[in-house]
Amino acid sequence: MTIHIPEVLLNDGVKAPAIGFGTAWIRGAKGVESLKTAMNLGYRLIDSAFNYENEGVVGEAVRKSGVPREELFITSKLPGRHHKYDEAVKTIEESLYRAGLDYYDLYLIHWPNPKVNLYVEAWQALIDARKKGLIRSIGVSNFLPEHLERLIQETGVVPSMNQIELHPFYNQAEQRANHLTHGIVTESWSPLGRGKELLEHEHLRAIAETHGKSVSQIVLRWHVQLGAIPIPRSQSKEHQQENIDIFSFELSKEEMKAICDIPTTGPLWDQDPAVYEEF
Repeated sequence: MTIHIPEVLLNDGVKAPAIGFGTAWIRGAKGVESLKTAMNLGYRLIDSAFNYENEGVVGEAVRKSGVPREELFITSKLPGRHHKYDEAVKTIEESLYRAGLDYYDLYLIHWPNPKVNLYVEAWQALIDARKKGLIRSIGVSNFLPEHLERLIQETGVVPSMNQIELHPFYNQAEQRANHLTHGIVTESWSPLGRGKELLEHEHLRAIAETHGKSVSQIVLRWHVQLGAIPIPRSQSKEHQQENIDIFSFELSKEEMKAICDIPTTGPLWDQDPAVYEEF
């Protein structure tokens, strides 16, 4: 059964699905089949990246899925080593050639790489690529408030989305509040956080039992009610189905607060956007 997914209006007028499908480490023929299954279940936002080395897999799945291209919302990301303007332009074009697509619905700068200090230049390349019709909407990933402010001040163009690590053990309240002031939609990578630790958390399990849902469904519903777009990843059809089936129930204010009050343990990996340099 295909599940209908609500849409979120971005600040540039483009609409994005309220939940997506992450593709990191999904490659090859098995990856194509996994993506086809996800699309047939109802996933429409497919998140990829140049550095995932699977844009070709995504494009092949789009062609084989039977889902009309205009119904899909395909994302990719610019890698850190190609932030120079001319290189960024060529990389966006190469991303499209790899996937065999005419356009991306969303294209992000994967990391700011502040030491290299070329992210404004890269942002201008995305702005120009959008003008050419290569991209419908442009955003960033892992950008801190100071990086966002600089982009806006120097180009006058506000990102439509910022994809950040977000889960109950790292709820990023201040970052999300900053997004809200600029009308930037938050997208959540690693939305299910610390795997087994999260699935066995007593407060989350209690809420799940109340609703007759899994812990994963509770956490993904929490993201949606925060106004964030989660992009869980799974190659299992059962888990894909479970993860997308989160629009038939609602968490109470008390349940939302209980999840937000889970003590933060910080990011999953040592990747501080203030200093981290992606290749």
